[in-house]
Amino acid sequence: MAGETPPIVELAEWFQTPSGQYVLAWERAQFDEQVADVFGFQAWQVGLPGIDLLRANRIPFKAVVGSEIAAADAGVTWRNGVAALPEALPFESQSVDLLVLPHVFECTDSPHQVLREVERVLMPEGRVVISGFNPWSLWGARNLMPGMEAWLPRPVSSQVSPLRMKDWLKLMSFDVDVTRLGCYAPPCRTDLWLRRWSFLETQGRRLWAMGGAVYVMSATKRVAAMRLIGPAWKKKRQHARAASVVMHRDKA
Repeated sequence: MAGETPPIVELAEWFQTPSGQYVLAWERAQFDEQVADVFGFQAWQVGLPGIDLLRANRIPFKAVVGSEIAAADAGVTWRNGVAALPEALPFESQSVDLLVLPHVFECTDSPHQVLREVERVLMPEGRVVISGFNPWSLWGARNLMPGMEAWLPRPVSSQVSPLRMKDWLKLMSFDVDVTRLGCYAPPCRTDLWLRRWSFLETQGRRLWAMGGAVYVMSATKRVAAMRLIGPAWKKKRQHARAASVVMHRDKA
């Protein structure tokens, strides 16, 4: 529809609200931890160019890709950037060591195609780090309440639960290394009330682990090792034994 705000832009604007800043602070800490020990030659962030989620990584080439790559509003300066859709990443197969996808699966109508592209472009043993809203949280439940203003920038129907994301990754031969959920405070519009509910960050993980409003998941691409099988006749030759020879000596 003409004039409709693209989902990724709507999401970037939501991150400027108190609730968005609350989520962003938690996600930054998780991304920093997950990308810090990833090495290689190329690291790409897909979407949200106004937020640098590769800042803790030491790979020499770091860049952003997305339909919107301007980041002047947040003061983030990317040395390299490519305008493209996550469903069609403009990279060679098996050429990227690290991909971070903040809320990309909620901003696309083809999440399976995005995941296929992730699998295609990552090197064997390459890492992908994904974040998303949890539809099973209090925040997701509020979006479903009739007559109330939508709380999250995208409808619950477009969100991928952490368990479903884990299943998708396993089907694509990824090993899920880490899954973290956070932001257990109820949906509040002000910093004051978000701080008052801060004690739930600890209690929530203990009492309702799957109730965090957002999750961050890290997975590694695994490629089955190739085993060379030699010709069958070589095996037979190796196992063949010389016939036993019985020596009979007549006594003089």
